[in-house]
Amino acid sequence: MEEVAVVENKKVILKNYVDGIPKETDMEVKLGETIELRAPKGSSCFLVKNLYLSCDPYMRGRMRDFHGSYLPPFVPGQRIEGFGLARVIDSDDDNYKTGDIIGGIIGWEEYSLLRSSDNLQLRKIQLDDDIPLSYHLGLLGMAGFTAYAGFYEICCPKKGDSVFVSAASGAVGQLVGQLAKLHGCYVVGSAGSKQKVDLLKNELGFDEAFNYKEEADLDAALKRYFPEGINIYFDNVGGSMLDAALLNMKVRGRIALCGMVSLQSLSTSSQGINNLYNAIPKRVRLEGFLQSDYLHIFPQFLENVARYYKEGKIVYIEDMSEGLELAPAALVGLFSGKNIGKQVVRVAKE
Repeated sequence: MEEVAVVENKKVILKNYVDGIPKETDMEVKLGETIELRAPKGSSCFLVKNLYLSCDPYMRGRMRDFHGSYLPPFVPGQRIEGFGLARVIDSDDDNYKTGDIIGGIIGWEEYSLLRSSDNLQLRKIQLDDDIPLSYHLGLLGMAGFTAYAGFYEICCPKKGDSVFVSAASGAVGQLVGQLAKLHGCYVVGSAGSKQKVDLLKNELGFDEAFNYKEEADLDAALKRYFPEGINIYFDNVGGSMLDAALLNMKVRGRIALCGMVSLQSLSTSSQGINNLYNAIPKRVRLEGFLQSDYLHIFPQFLENVARYYKEGKIVYIEDMSEGLELAPAALVGLFSGKNIGKQVVRVAKE
């Protein structure tokens, strides 16, 4: 019998359920567990070496003891999981062979044993010398697809529309703004620092941008940039920014509800929406969405956005942390805006 290598499998576990904004101490990098470097025969599983992990705001929802969402909660004491990129090192699944690079939901650990029937949104990654592999988590991954599906399917843009994007330098917002510019729209973004505002205007091509932390009155700020009103608001933050946008929508405006990262707690929000009445006389449509509802247009997204990137029509900003040990800090940093662009963790060199 051939000898199978056994290695330590470092992993990030959730210690306890979290209600508010997660802290690094809510997670722990656990050592000492081992894994055989093979897929058990007859298991229909395949074993991967994890290369990159994606840090995404939705993961906070999986850290609380709440079972009524579209994804189940993580289990305290066990590893957390999220979108990532990995290389297949052994397979008992005919769909995947050694050497394949895959994207999908993987464990926050060095090696993961995956089963393709587990609804992990798995896909094979076609390597391209002109596109960094990690971009398949952001630009060409879940974040980029969220921007694409939300903008085209929910916002129904028309040339000349006035578009407002919150958290505009983040993983999703940066692409929404650039797609809107390519569509012939006037685009304004908000972000939380001077550096991010400069990035929006000078590198990402937004018409205007402002630092929401420097605005005492968000309604007045939006009236300054949209004196005629807003056709499309792509909302990544909720809260007071959504409330101000409701005061400034044009008739038949569209609001895509993508995220509510401003909420301190997902279960008890002290801050309600006061200006919802405005949606009635303005006939505004507000719609929440999940990128997973639109997977039928994923091939079209991949083709178009990869082409835009190669043609230099869009750029993408990434924030890379090195090593699994830094993954908890990288995830927590999302909620205070530490990241500039798409937050990724490199677990291993390709």
